[in-house]
Amino acid sequence: MSIDPFDTSVQDSNENNKFHLKEFAYKYLVYWKWFILSVGLCLVLALVYLKIQTPIYSVHSSILIKDQQKGLGEEDDMMKQLNIFSSNKVVDNEIEVLRSYTLMEEVTKSLHLDVSYYRQGFFRKVELYKDRPINLEVIYPTALTYKEPLKVTHINKQNATVNGQRIPFNTLVNTPYGLLKLTLTGKEPGMKELIVNVSTISNIAENLTDAIRVEPSSKMSTVLIMTLENPVPEKGQDILNQLIKAYNDAGLADKNLSASNTLIFINERLKLISAELGDVEKKVADYKSTQGITDISDASQLFLQNVQQNDTQLSQVKVQQSVLDAIQKQISQPNADQGSIPVTLMGVDDPNLLALMGQLSTLQLQRQSTVKVVKPGNPIVQALDEQIATLKGNINDNINSVKNGLAITRQQLERQSGAMNGLIKSVPLKERTLVDITRQQAIKNDLYTFLLKNREETALSFASTVSDTRTVDSAISSNDPIKPKKPLTLLLFALLGFAIPMAVIYINDLWNDKIKSRKDIERETKVPILAEISQTTNEADMVLNLGRSAIAEQIRALRTNIAFLSPAKKLQVIMLTSSISGEGKSFISLNLGASFAITGKKTIILEFDLRKPKLQQKLNIEYKNGLSNYLVGHAELEDVINPVPGFKDYDIITSGFIPPNPVELLVDGRMDELLTQLRLNYDYIIVDAPPIGLVTDAQVIEKYVDATFYVLRHEYTPKGRLRYINGLYNEKRFKNLNLIMNGIQQKSSYGYGYGYGYGYGYGYGYYENETEKGKKKPPGVLVK
Repeated sequence: MSIDPFDTSVQDSNENNKFHLKEFAYKYLVYWKWFILSVGLCLVLALVYLKIQTPIYSVHSSILIKDQQKGLGEEDDMMKQLNIFSSNKVVDNEIEVLRSYTLMEEVTKSLHLDVSYYRQGFFRKVELYKDRPINLEVIYPTALTYKEPLKVTHINKQNATVNGQRIPFNTLVNTPYGLLKLTLTGKEPGMKELIVNVSTISNIAENLTDAIRVEPSSKMSTVLIMTLENPVPEKGQDILNQLIKAYNDAGLADKNLSASNTLIFINERLKLISAELGDVEKKVADYKSTQGITDISDASQLFLQNVQQNDTQLSQVKVQQSVLDAIQKQISQPNADQGSIPVTLMGVDDPNLLALMGQLSTLQLQRQSTVKVVKPGNPIVQALDEQIATLKGNINDNINSVKNGLAITRQQLERQSGAMNGLIKSVPLKERTLVDITRQQAIKNDLYTFLLKNREETALSFASTVSDTRTVDSAISSNDPIKPKKPLTLLLFALLGFAIPMAVIYINDLWNDKIKSRKDIERETKVPILAEISQTTNEADMVLNLGRSAIAEQIRALRTNIAFLSPAKKLQVIMLTSSISGEGKSFISLNLGASFAITGKKTIILEFDLRKPKLQQKLNIEYKNGLSNYLVGHAELEDVINPVPGFKDYDIITSGFIPPNPVELLVDGRMDELLTQLRLNYDYIIVDAPPIGLVTDAQVIEKYVDATFYVLRHEYTPKGRLRYINGLYNEKRFKNLNLIMNGIQQKSSYGYGYGYGYGYGYGYGYYENETEKGKKKPPGVLVK
């Protein structure tokens, strides 16, 4: 489908679009000074804000969660048996462990983060971390300790003042803020006053827990990246490094808990056996010394060896039974702590029981890690508890089975021991006694050796435990603060500087009910706009005397447009009215008449605003008789017609005295006679009528006129009057009703941003006679 380039509808549509865009732009551009001032003030505020705000640095560190099950071959079976590698950690759980309150509390205590030190700068307080000259330790806090900061002043090598109280260094002093102790750090004070904030460890730990972020580097990665924002980079680095250390220590402690319990059990048994062995050895020595026996016979020696072998086996069975009894007692407790069961079953070589015990230890460690992350009532914890309970039942059944087998073995060994005891009785009395004592010595010695062997194995497992994590990057701080970001802050404040005046202008437009633009008129009424008169800063009421100024040209354009309103019939009588006083109808009436007179048309202006006349004042003249005098019959027409000063062919009939009943005077007076005579003598008759929105005078005069021009004033006439004007137009109450927009501010948002361009300058006219042709006329000289 082709578009006709001469189609006026398409052109009008395009013009309307362009006009709307320009109107929107000029609506705000006319206030450019306010925008510059607002942006400038906001940028100053931005600089002050940047000075006031404490810069925050980003500190980050990363650790690797190892998968220890990978990379182990057959040669590593011994390491597996020693429980050196027993980790299969869940990354999500480890993230929550790193963010746990328990670890952060330990970090807070180790770094003494509950006490912070500041110096007062010009704009803000600056935290001192390792550059502080003193250390303050709160031994016993009071209710005031945490309520207000402590001000430390007058710092020297001997003492300092804390909130007005003198406190010597390295001495416990009781104050209203608790039992305090001050120590020197070796740093020079460098400031007159030091501000010390004391907080509870729990508050600091909670704040740090909320502030730290732990996340994997990618979905498939086991590398965790820890990030902390802190105003002191060195402090943030220490916090993250200490957190990693505390996390590793806690992991090692969990892994070593079972081995530690086993060592405690073995050491207690060793103390007991060692004491018993010492007593038996002393008995052997004493008996040999008193009886003079240096050795026993071969028969006794043979009996003793057989008995020792049997007793050793019996002792091992008893130890195994005691270990199984201890384990069975431990797992029967409903709330048994994880890791409290010995990691090795001394002498118990049942593979099923060993496997079950390993599974139980793994589940208990997993439950402990999970409880640090979620609450005990969580379904995950409940599932682990059910698995542990089931596993404990299986272990208990397995232990009973093993114990039954050990009981049978013990009975057999005890029967063999009884038989051998009967054989020993055949040995002579002295040797028999020595065999009994030596037998006890061998039993204790073998048991002692057995315990020592197990202790060494357990100690090797304890010493060989390694951490399941490796530090990839120690804590590193950003070189520049991450907030507040200076470029972004300046940009945001600059945008705020733009937004504030825009919001003010927008809100002002919403609340303003005055006509602001041509669009306001066109939206509310179909009455054509005949002319647009700009506002002038000149105080002269007769602008046609200002030569070729912009407003003078606009009056001339109005005169030209009137000729096109009715080409077939001349519009001789023209009435100007308005909505309210002050819209400029008298000003336009006076200058429109002058414009007609300049062209040689005989023109007269009638001041029918009988209630509030202004033309006499504008022209600075005083005529005694006027329209009111003529209408009541106190004067004749020639008595009230007077010339307008400074103009040829331009007359005026002023209002005269102010009557008490202007409307009745217009109806009952000599209006027909007046207009009939004036039509015969004048080319144009300008009627300056009162505002139609206030009185009905203009509607009475309407039947005598050929055209009515309704004057509106930019940012003065209420928008509600436009609907009233549109009703007058639709009802055809006035002939040739047209609008004149007056007082348009050239720097306002009316239309395009108002202004005319005619291709030549304004402000001065030019002489047209031959002698002075081309010379500029000064303002005030009439220009035709």
